[in-house]
Amino acid sequence: MVGIIAEDFLNILLITLGGMLIALGVHLVPVGGAPAAMAQATGVGTGTVQLAAGAGLTGLVTAGFMMNVTESMALIIASGTIGAMIMISVTMIVGQWMYVYGVGCPPASAKVKYDPITKDRQDLYVSQGTEGHGIPTASFISGVIGAGLGGLGGSLIYYSLLSIENGLPEANFIGIASIFAIGLFFVNAVIPSYNIGGTIEGFHDPKFKKFPKAVLASFVATFLAAIMGVVAIGGM
Repeated sequence: MVGIIAEDFLNILLITLGGMLIALGVHLVPVGGAPAAMAQATGVGTGTVQLAAGAGLTGLVTAGFMMNVTESMALIIASGTIGAMIMISVTMIVGQWMYVYGVGCPPASAKVKYDPITKDRQDLYVSQGTEGHGIPTASFISGVIGAGLGGLGGSLIYYSLLSIENGLPEANFIGIASIFAIGLFFVNAVIPSYNIGGTIEGFHDPKFKKFPKAVLASFVATFLAAIMGVVAIGGM
């Protein structure tokens, strides 16, 4: 056991770093939850776990596909990052169409008076009794960055797991590594949920300042999970 940990300690560190990137990325994705589904808050109308898992799984799929083409770590991680960014971008823009053309409300934030990116006035367009609605420009850009970090972290975890030496057939090895990577996505999506408390608009939201606590908690949880995963997979 000690020998396996020592031999794959670099992979343990990379897996831990990947988990921390996922936790940070979740804070950047505009999560609206049930209020956003009723156009009473900004962001996508679902929770952190679903959004992180959706972006993350897309990143894993694209990273896995790239591993069939090349062994370059940089290309594999880049493909996972871009895949996750495309997924969350499509999710946000389709949601935006529903808010604007279906519900008839303008994208506006109640957290800031002016959009940090476009400098457009926000408070004039926020309906009374709501926390804003739609996905303002700052939230959209924040979400793309957050998904990129999540995809980067997920593909880093996946690549590191597949770098562990063991005697498993390739098909079984890929399946086990995928399951473990998906599990870490859910772990690192739930941890930031305690900071977010239901909704967050992105990097301009006051709740974003709490991210160091979640990243620290993610470091501890992912490091322990990485040790268990490396020992389990390396000992097969």
